[in-house]
Order: sequence, then structure tokens, then C-alpha cells
Amino acid sequence: MTKIILVARLLLSVIFIVFSLNFWLHFIPLPPPAGQAGVFIGAMYGSGYLAVVKVLELIGGFLVLVGRTTLGLVILVPIILNIILIDIFLAHAFNPASALAAVLALFLLWADRHKLAAVVG
Repeated sequence: MTKIILVARLLLSVIFIVFSLNFWLHFIPLPPPAGQAGVFIGAMYGSGYLAVVKVLELIGGFLVLVGRTTLGLVILVPIILNIILIDIFLAHAFNPASALAAVLALFLLWADRHKLAAVVG
């Protein structure tokens, strides 16, 4: 089970570190979102809000990578939830990366449920 948790931590952290760094370095070409999602993301980008989210993604991904999984998930879970809600309600599309991130985060939350009892209890 420890190896599965380690793989889940590595995958989740890589997702957030890579896409966070891509925001500034543009090494993965991504098409701009269309429709309502494009307007929403454009407003977040123009206001600087998206830059703050990307910094939080980087911090959360790094925390999960170095083993501070509970603290990293406290940062990343709200971001994952917002990404999924944008996909559902604004983009009307399935995003495999966000779905994978959600599954990995839920698994890691379950694996660290004894630590999270102190946070929520």
C-alpha cells in the first residue's frame, strides 16, 4: 500500500507542478478555452487571480511531493473542485487531467484519513 500511495503522490504532484510552471514558461501548448470558460479564465488571468492560483498549485504540488500530503491536499482539493466545476458548468467538457487529479486526491485523502481527522474534527 505504501508504494501505491507514493505513486499517487508523485502523479498528483507532477500534474500540479507541471501545469503550474506551464502557466509561466509555456512549454506545453494549450488551446485557449472557448465560450463561457474562456471568458471566466480570461477574467481570472487579467485580474492576476489565476497567477495566485498557479502559485498555490505549485506550493500544494511541492508539499505533496515532499511528503507533506495533508497540508498539500488542504491547498489542492479546493483548486481541484473548482477545476472540475469549471469543466462541468462552463466548458461542458471532460478533462482527463482534472479527473485523474480528483481520483488521486480522493485516494490520498482516504489514505491519510487518520491525519485529516485532526483537521476537520
